[in-house]
Amino acid sequence: MSERFAGRVAVVVGGGHGIGRATAEVMAREGAHVVVADADAQSAQEAACSIRAGGGSAEGHEVDATDASSIGRFFYALGEGGRGVDVLVNCPAHATDTHFERFTEGDLDLDLTVTLKAPFLCIQAAMPLLLKSDAAAVVSVGSVNGLGAFGNEAYGAAKAGLINLTKNLALRYGPHRVRFNVVAPGSIHTGSWDERMAAEPDILDRVSRVYPMRRLGTVDDVAAACAFLASSDAAWITGTTLTVDGGITAGNSELIAAIFGEEFFQTTFDERPVA
Repeated sequence: MSERFAGRVAVVVGGGHGIGRATAEVMAREGAHVVVADADAQSAQEAACSIRAGGGSAEGHEVDATDASSIGRFFYALGEGGRGVDVLVNCPAHATDTHFERFTEGDLDLDLTVTLKAPFLCIQAAMPLLLKSDAAAVVSVGSVNGLGAFGNEAYGAAKAGLINLTKNLALRYGPHRVRFNVVAPGSIHTGSWDERMAAEPDILDRVSRVYPMRRLGTVDDVAAACAFLASSDAAWITGTTLTVDGGITAGNSELIAAIFGEEFFQTTFDERPVA
């Protein structure tokens, strides 16, 4: 196992579950001291305890990333004693699943606040600590919704804003050796699908067929990309968006199938069927 983060401090906001927890775990395995921050105190503590039980170094904190005072106090306390931060991973997101015509102002505020405002506040509060690092990296978890039309209009607009924020900050802080990048996942198999699966047992199969790789992503797929962009392996990568999407933004598989038929996806080089 590599030690890409040995001696580094990594803060994972939204690290108590899903993509955030998987990212915290992989960074801890690679030597980082991981600070798990989550609005759910129990989830933050459980993630940190799990990391420590596996031989890693971690601490858990309850933090409301949508509240400037809460996030400000968190980073101020973290910096006491001259501590810096080498990696910040932003995972907060919220997508209200409501038709555009019935979308309320409250729905809009919630999606924008969690998905865009929270990462903005986290980066702003963390900057004094990131500037103490000799090679700091900020990775924000975006979405393919920020790159194209995949529904959830407010969420998509917030993710697009996160990409633009990242580009601007990459320019502003490039001279200070702080890198900013986005990982943009496609559909990821997490617990958020459970309710939909209860009503539509075949939903994951239907969605998977749309992806060129014929499967949904996993939290580990995204965590690996976050760790890469946060590491010295990506030392000259900043201001970019890395899609981790099984090829969904590469083209339209359904259109190709409609024009050329399913034979387009077959290969004559072996007898393995398309999954």
